[in-house]
Amino acid sequence: MKKVNYLNNRDLLSEIHKSKNTYCSYVSDDDDKFDIIVADVKKINASAIAKARKVRAKRLTQEAWEQAKAEGKKRVRMSDFEVSTRKIDKTDLTFRVMSFDHIPLEPGRKKNPKTKADHHTKVNFPPFQHYKIDKKGKLQCVGKSHWQGGMSNGNFSCDHGTITNELAKMYMKLSERYSQRSNWRGYTYVDEMRSQALMQLSQIGLQFDESKSENPFAYYTAAITNSFTRILNIEKKNQNIRDDILEMNDMMPSYTRQAKNEAEQKESQAEFEVEKAKEKAKKSKKKYVPDVAPVKTFTKKAIKALNKKFKKTGSLTAEDFEEVR
Repeated sequence: MKKVNYLNNRDLLSEIHKSKNTYCSYVSDDDDKFDIIVADVKKINASAIAKARKVRAKRLTQEAWEQAKAEGKKRVRMSDFEVSTRKIDKTDLTFRVMSFDHIPLEPGRKKNPKTKADHHTKVNFPPFQHYKIDKKGKLQCVGKSHWQGGMSNGNFSCDHGTITNELAKMYMKLSERYSQRSNWRGYTYVDEMRSQALMQLSQIGLQFDESKSENPFAYYTAAITNSFTRILNIEKKNQNIRDDILEMNDMMPSYTRQAKNEAEQKESQAEFEVEKAKEKAKKSKKKYVPDVAPVKTFTKKAIKALNKKFKKTGSLTAEDFEEVR
């Protein structure tokens, strides 16, 4: 049976892109799809254009192939829909430039600003602008994040968008599936862990930066792990306080505390016995030798004989091991 992935990075990236677009403004509907991400406008050169052409050709090929499959065509190969990079004009390419130029400055927001983002208004994901090359060969801004209205007469806004319903469902699915792992599902407060994880994902979900990684699944899983661990530490702290109060009032603490106390008692008893044996050896002027069970070794010939007997009888006894020694 073919393995089915309940979530993959491609679907996650698609929904993250759609969610971020609700916070953006573009000149036309086609300008929201970018071909390559660069750190600065100066990075848009011949090399970046060549890479963008390859990415766009690959995306157009994938879309044409998927459309053919959706139409019910059988035995379709992706090579039949391959788009050549030579057919893609540089005026069709869209470049995403990671930039804070359109984000208002907010001095004093942080006492000791360390990054460029600390000097600007806080936003829910790394800001960017989309650029295209016009027929004259000049760069033209065709889109801005955290923006409403036109490119020249619009205004900054960071609260008019929202995440898509599909991305919210993915958050819920991730939290649900992660809570079913063997190291988490046994806790009685696993529901609180899931709630904390959902709240954390809703806060940092769009902060995923596509320019640094293409693996949002790992990013979200790390956030969920931290949320679960936080709740676990809080519950352990509360349980320790509760057990301390019960012991102070001569009442029975939790089974976890009882088991811990028994283990500590056994450990302290073992340490006491060792110290006692050391003192006894010191008085008798003998070298202290700890009690260690002797290690039995067998030769290759003995192991071969045991394997032969096991194949015949199907089992081995202690006498069999003594015979081959």
